[in-house]
Parts: sequence; C-alpha cells; structure tokens
Amino acid sequence: MSAPSLSTAEGFVCGGIAACIAVTVSNPPEVAKTRLQLQGELAKTNATKVYNNVLDVFKKTFKHEGIRGMQRGLAPAYAYQILLNGSRLGFYEPFRRSLNKLFNQPIENHIPFTSVAAGASSGAVGAALGNPLFLIKARMQAYSPAFPVGAQRHYKSSLDALLTIFRAEGLRGYYRGVDAAILRTSMGSSVQLPSYNFTKNLLISNGIMRADSTWTFLASSSVSGMCVLLVMQPADTTLTRVYNQPTTKLPDGKVVGALYRSPIDCLWKTFKAEGIYGWYKGSTAHFLRIAPHTIITLTANDLIVNLYKKAKHSRADADA
Repeated sequence: MSAPSLSTAEGFVCGGIAACIAVTVSNPPEVAKTRLQLQGELAKTNATKVYNNVLDVFKKTFKHEGIRGMQRGLAPAYAYQILLNGSRLGFYEPFRRSLNKLFNQPIENHIPFTSVAAGASSGAVGAALGNPLFLIKARMQAYSPAFPVGAQRHYKSSLDALLTIFRAEGLRGYYRGVDAAILRTSMGSSVQLPSYNFTKNLLISNGIMRADSTWTFLASSSVSGMCVLLVMQPADTTLTRVYNQPTTKLPDGKVVGALYRSPIDCLWKTFKAEGIYGWYKGSTAHFLRIAPHTIITLTANDLIVNLYKKAKHSRADADA
C-alpha cells in the first residue's frame, strides 16, 4: 500500500511547523535587513550612516538591546509564517495540479508555467492572510531605542500593536501595504517551489543524489534561496518602507501614507533618490535571512511531510 497523500489542511499544518522552525533562526538577520532598508530612506546625498553593514547591525543591536532586540518581532513572525508558508506550501500542490488539469496536462508533471503560477497564487493567498502580522512585525523590528532609523513606533506587544493600529486607522490599517505584500510574496513564491522542485528532480533523475537524502533537500533549497533573493529583493525593500512610513490624516478622516501612494510609487521614488542601490539595500542581510530560512523551511517541510506520511501509512496498515 502506498503512503496516503496529504490533504490541503495537512499540508498547511506541516508547512507552518517547518516555517516556525526556520524563522527562529532567520529572525535576527530579518531585523538587520529591515533596519538597513530604512537607513538613508529617500536621501539624495550621502546621509550619516547609523549602521555600516549587517555585522555592525548585529553588534550594535546585541550590545544595546540584547537578545530581545535581536529577536524583535518574533511572536508575530511565528504567526505570520504559519499563515504564509502554511498557505504557500499547503496550497501549492493543489493549485499546480488544478492548473495542469485546466490545461489538459498530466497532474503529476512539473510544467514551468503552471508551477510558477501556482507558486505565485499560493504566495499571494498567504500574503493577504498574513498582512496584519507582517505589518506589525516590520514595525517592531524597525524600532530601536538606541539606534533608530525610519519612523519609530514602540508597541509593548503584538496585541498592543493590533489595538493601537485599530484605534488609529480601523480595519483598513491592518491592510496597509497589502498590495506590496502580495507583489513581494508572489514574486518570491513564483520561483521558490518551482526552482526547488526542478533542482531536486534534476539531482534525482540524473542519479546525482537519492530522493530520500537530506543532502538532496539541502542542495535544492540552497538553489531555491538564491533564486528567491534575486527576484524578491526590490519588492522586499518596498514592502518594508511602505509598512513603516509615517501616516497622515486627510480632512475626510482617511489615514494615508505620508511618503508613498503605492508600491510602484515607492520603487520610483527610491530609484530617483538612491538609484538601483536603494532597491538592494540590506541584500546581504536578506541573504543571511533567506538562505537559512529557505533551506530550513523546505528541508524541514520535506522531512515533516515524510514522517507524517509514514505515520499515516502505519495507521492505515493497522486499520486494514
């Protein structure tokens, strides 16, 4: 008897657990990335640098804020990862198979077009669901009592952040930057799983590595991480700035961003003021975040799924 396949709900849970394991490791580089992306925001001349590089962020943050500072935003990061990667990893296969079926293709085939579309779609679902959590995570990570960069908001906790935003902006405030979040996550997701599956299938089909080898998962997820970084970095910088920008209230009571009207407006203004370099600020920190995060998430997801399938298989055999 073959191992029972996972339902969408089971894939969601396995993906969420894998992502939570990964974010514990990747959150400190995420804090560094956020602060570097906000440093010198829209400055046309060489502004005074608070941080020289990613290592300087780690050093100053740990010295003045301790482990708590290094792990700012970890609680909402856990909840966000469950929603984002639970959706991205749990919905990817159902979406891909449905698209293959729609185009009269064998559902088991990994076709580039349907794979990319499924990755982007599943990522967009996760980004929309998790937007309020990513919003408060980014703002909590940007806050530093010792070396502030960008707009500063001090929230006592995730709950305090949610209540503060709701009082000031209502439900609309939770979805500030959701268009940028969907753009960022769709771009990253469009290449994450397709590049991972392509690399893994290539290694296995050519007899380079075994299908059940942890090294296969590690090699495939390393390639995937590099692809995600290359594609996603400009949108990631845009998202950080849109989330963290100060707000202003219009005469009609509507609260809007004081710096950017949209993700495209942010990309354009950043380019005009800071050039291409502005889009790629914090890319080293982003690599230090995305590489272990992608490797751990995808490797852990494969291992968790395989363990769950074995347990499910054993139960099915026992019930037979």
